[in-house]
Amino acid sequence: MDVIGYIIMFLIGLIGSFLSGLLGIGGAIINYPLLLYVPGLFHAGGFSAKEVASISMFQVFFASLAGVLAYRKQSSKERMLIHKGLVANMGISILIGSLLGSVGSKYLHSDTINIVYGVLAVIAVILMMVPNRGSREEEALESLAFNPVVASVAALLVGVVSGIVGAGGSFILIPIMLTLLQIPIRITVASSLAIVFISAIGGVTGKLIGGGVPFLPTLFTVIGSILGAPIGTRVSRHLNVNYLRIALAVLIAATAVKIWWGIILP
Repeated sequence: MDVIGYIIMFLIGLIGSFLSGLLGIGGAIINYPLLLYVPGLFHAGGFSAKEVASISMFQVFFASLAGVLAYRKQSSKERMLIHKGLVANMGISILIGSLLGSVGSKYLHSDTINIVYGVLAVIAVILMMVPNRGSREEEALESLAFNPVVASVAALLVGVVSGIVGAGGSFILIPIMLTLLQIPIRITVASSLAIVFISAIGGVTGKLIGGGVPFLPTLFTVIGSILGAPIGTRVSRHLNVNYLRIALAVLIAATAVKIWWGIILP
């Protein structure tokens, strides 16, 4: 890859994470199609689905790390909302699942990885269009109860599919925590940051074990994503992002259609 290619990778990371921070959704669901299609459009080389998943996984790791550090700094002045029991329960399961999915993706055909993304993209579009704010009132961390078996199984499954495509799984994890486990929204948002970071540790470890990570393109993409996410978060405070959210949902849906079309009619 030449200098232009590395600049494009940087811009993909910047734009993808900016949109992620702007709309408050997982970055991988945006970055995967950008990484899969954009470099080829500019004749800057291309990546297989496995390489895209590896690059995306490293982005998720550093983005989630930045999110956890930012939340720790903010929460030092406010009431802590991370539920340690929930994080331990779901974190262990999602770590195992992400590690298994990430290592296992080495043995999957690129079409299979694209199918997994296609399914996740459809789910993401539905969740983006039908927001759920949870059904339980806010309550003290000490008195919060949840079903540990359901939490573990759900986190394990989310970890496996997320590890395959290089995602943290937050766009699926948060609705599960809100609706299936009935966790209050503020505790959900805070705790999911830690859970996704644990998932990213497993995912990155699995990609390194599996090998084939394009390190320089990954480095430039990660640098762009680290710069873009905070900017998107700041801008989101001053904009009504509902229309942009709908437009992005349409874009993700179109990407899913393109992927499914290529699989069904190669």
